[in-house]
Amino acid sequence: MQKIVIATKNPGKVREMAAALGALPFEVVSLAEFGDLPDAVEDGQTFAENARIKAAFYQQQTGCACIADDSGLEIAVLDGAPGIHSARFAGFHADDATNNAKMVAELRRAGVSESVADYRCAIAFVDTDGTELMAEGCCDGQIKLAPRGTNGFGYDPYFYPQAYPDRTMAELTLEEKQQISHRGKALKALSQKLEAGRK
Repeated sequence: MQKIVIATKNPGKVREMAAALGALPFEVVSLAEFGDLPDAVEDGQTFAENARIKAAFYQQQTGCACIADDSGLEIAVLDGAPGIHSARFAGFHADDATNNAKMVAELRRAGVSESVADYRCAIAFVDTDGTELMAEGCCDGQIKLAPRGTNGFGYDPYFYPQAYPDRTMAELTLEEKQQISHRGKALKALSQKLEAGRK
């Protein structure tokens, strides 16, 4: 069975991606199984470029096929910020709490308590033979300064998706989230491409 490495050090992403890929005939493993690997230099200008950079980098580092995503939150009133800088909005070593605190501060500075927003995700697959596949997904909703829920990660407690306008992403079950999330949609599209490639 072919081994595929989920090239992220974020345990929340590993859980989501492993669950979404569970039906495919691959052995899905985390990057954590390969010890203390260096970070990929994500210097792309788009989510897709950064996802491909990470997948290619960790394919070389591990010698296995790799799947990497780059995703983030785009807030309309902040002109699309934090965008590709979502994971490091509050600095290079930022965590969810500091990133969310900066987002709240920026929204308050803009004089608003909510804004139209969307989550975007690009996922890249790079195989050991050089084969590359790409898929993208989007989830529309609103950011509000009323965090709720503990199931998600990142900006999820503040993001109210269109499909569940009275609940945050962090209040959804993993199954509900997979159906509507940016990453869930991108993973579904990538899974279909991977399946088609094995036929």
